[in-house]
Amino acid sequence: MEKRIDLERRARKANQITDLNLDNCRSTSIVGLTDEYTALESLSLINVGLTTLKGFPKLPNLKKLELSDNRISNGLNYLCTSPKLQYLNLSGNKIKDLEALKPLEEFKHLAVLDLFNNEATQIENYREKIFEMLPSLKFLDGFDCNDVEAPSEGDDDEENGNYSEEEDSEAESCENDEDGSDGSDNSVSTGDVSLSEVYNDDLEEDEGEWDEENAENDEDDDDEDDFSDEDEANDSAVVNSDKAEDNAAGVEESQARGKKRKHEG
Repeated sequence: MEKRIDLERRARKANQITDLNLDNCRSTSIVGLTDEYTALESLSLINVGLTTLKGFPKLPNLKKLELSDNRISNGLNYLCTSPKLQYLNLSGNKIKDLEALKPLEEFKHLAVLDLFNNEATQIENYREKIFEMLPSLKFLDGFDCNDVEAPSEGDDDEENGNYSEEEDSEAESCENDEDGSDGSDNSVSTGDVSLSEVYNDDLEEDEGEWDEENAENDEDDDDEDDFSDEDEANDSAVVNSDKAEDNAAGVEESQARGKKRKHEG
């Protein structure tokens, strides 16, 4: 147990430690744990093999003590040097009668006690007798005096307003999704004008410029078509003039030949 205590301290001073876990370190008695641990609030000694609590140190600020799955049958009076104790788990031990539990009457703040899997739980009216013996007790073996189940540690945190960072993160994420603050909305405001409005204005300007360019191109095409028609007309006139001249020359040549034949005849 002493080696385990040194390991759990991690070079910290004894009076700076508030939580100490010594589960499964094998020992039949308390060894190495001293009165120096004045700030200790939570101590766990689950499945250590303890047969006695003799030598339990004076821990003035201890509030939670885990002693389940050991072989303790009596000697709870050694715990009285920790008057602020509120939670005590003695399940899975060797406590056979209510007399062994009498020292617990000294704990005026004890609210949670677990004696599950002890022979003492088989005593007739066991629960009623324990609640009568310990007036400050709220929950015995996980249930109150009306057999209402004790809330889990997570439920206690919510009742006290203690939420984890992950829950806070999820809540913020949900709020962001609801108000659109995640930046995915195209109409996110940038000053007084939204991005969507700016985009639409630019689109309208581009369409206007495109229409003007198309109109100019259409005018140019019309002018080119007019010039093309004039060229075709001129070309046709030249061709027709050439044909007329050729026809006139042919007629003159034909007449000349006729005269020549007549003269020869």
